Amino acid sequence: MKMIVAIIRPDKFEAVQAALVAKDIYLMTVSDVRGCGTQKGFAEQFRGSKIGLIRLLPKVKLEIAVNEEFVQPAVEAIMAAAKSEPSHLGDGKVFVLNLEECYRVRTGETGGAAIGP
Repeated sequence: MKMIVAIIRPDKFEAVQAALVAKDIYLMTVSDVRGCGTQKGFAEQFRGSKIGLIRLLPKVKLEIAVNEEFVQPAVEAIMAAAKSEPSHLGDGKVFVLNLEECYRVRTGETGGAAIGP
C-alpha cells in the first residue's frame, strides 16, 4: 500500500481528477493549501505600484491511498494532467510514501481491502 501526495495548481485540479477517474482511481482527500517553492511567490500591484511580495501561493493537495497496482497509473495520470504547456515553475510535486496500515472504520477491514471501494 502507498500514499500518494500531490501538490498541484488549483486550475489543474479538474483535469487531474478526470485523469485519475479514467484510471479507475476515485478515492482521494483534497485540501486547499498554500506554499512556496522555486517560484518564490509574486509581487502584487495596486494602481501601478508594487505593494508587497506574496510568498505563499494557493495550491491543491491530493492525498490518495492506493494498492501497489494503482501506484504507477495514478502517478502517470497526475503528472500528465498537472503539467502546463509549455511547462514552467510551480506545476507541482508528487510524493509516494509507504503506507504501513489502513483500517476501515465502518467494517473493521484492514490493509489493502480497507483501501478499495
